[in-house]
Amino acid sequence: MAHRTHGLAFHSAAGRSGRGEHFITVEAPGDLPVAGQLDVLAHRYAEALQTLNLAPETAVFRRLYLSDAANQAKLAAQSSLAREPLDSQVAVSMVQQAPLPDGKVAMLAYHLDGMTSAAKREVAPGHMLARIGDLEHLWSTRLCARDTGGPSEAAAQTRAVFANLTDVLAAHGASLADQCVRTWIYVKDVDVFYQDMVDARVELFAREGLTRETHFLASTGIEGSCSHRYDVVLMDAYSVLGLRPEQVSYLNDFDHLCSTADYGVTFERGTRVAYADRAHHFVSGTASIDASGKVVHRGDVGRQFTRALENVDALLHSGGASLDDMTHLVVYLRDPSDRNRIEAMAAERFGDLPRLVLRGAVCRPEWLVEVEGIAVAPHEAPGLPSY
Repeated sequence: MAHRTHGLAFHSAAGRSGRGEHFITVEAPGDLPVAGQLDVLAHRYAEALQTLNLAPETAVFRRLYLSDAANQAKLAAQSSLAREPLDSQVAVSMVQQAPLPDGKVAMLAYHLDGMTSAAKREVAPGHMLARIGDLEHLWSTRLCARDTGGPSEAAAQTRAVFANLTDVLAAHGASLADQCVRTWIYVKDVDVFYQDMVDARVELFAREGLTRETHFLASTGIEGSCSHRYDVVLMDAYSVLGLRPEQVSYLNDFDHLCSTADYGVTFERGTRVAYADRAHHFVSGTASIDASGKVVHRGDVGRQFTRALENVDALLHSGGASLDDMTHLVVYLRDPSDRNRIEAMAAERFGDLPRLVLRGAVCRPEWLVEVEGIAVAPHEAPGLPSY
């Protein structure tokens, strides 16, 4: 079920167990100051929860997209979107990626039927663990070096944020290789600092047992930043404690896209996690790339968007799903002036599906647009853990 009105959209999916997952996007009018936009978001968000008959404590994850984190993050952190419900943990992410066409703040939220305050707890700063079905799920948000003394290397900051994550995983008997499913890595001035992040990730993945012969993690590497002046790397992550090897497979279609390792980058195109009654398909940031790793349709954002969606559909089909199973779509644009064209194309293809169009340069300057999202598809395997 998808619903969309001005500034608000939501999509609900459920397996045979009947436990619903709800993905909500909220936007605000661009002619208001940031405080006013936060108020509008809160009002529209409350409207969505009322329509979906969701209690506030069913919130699991929220990501706030800001146009100017240095000046807006404190106000956003004090708002109800970051803090409420006060008696229930919620994993809250914040990243500087301006909502297009003219917003200062937008939000993506995830709610789960039956989620209670008692099922969620903070296990370390920036890390929330939630009991869902048979397993515990770890949302890690706003991981950054918090450098204050001056600029430092992107490679060092990459090692720092991953060390934060691996330390928390290790404290719960888990590892990056076996339990982490997906990361979002935001790099300030991506044209300059991206390669340093990539090189550091290659080295640390090898130490953690993540190689071309084993597997990597689904991931998005995109321009974005936190509110700290000297931080150039920010990361969110999602892990599942107790995840069984037979639950996990990887989305590939080598007729459409090559392996990322072919050009020295270490992430999976997508990761599928199966449960007793459904499968989650985590689609990494996907652009207009061909089977040889080359950029397709240089200079034409519309054709690049079409090719990116073709690639996503091919990846999903490799895991038994399709674009029709998408729960939401996040679109990143290098050039904000392309927003209206891309939004019109997205509306024609996806109708009421929740989506956000954000300013975020992709890791190669020739890529004008990138997309990501999550698909939820039916899956029958009674022997697997429930969700």
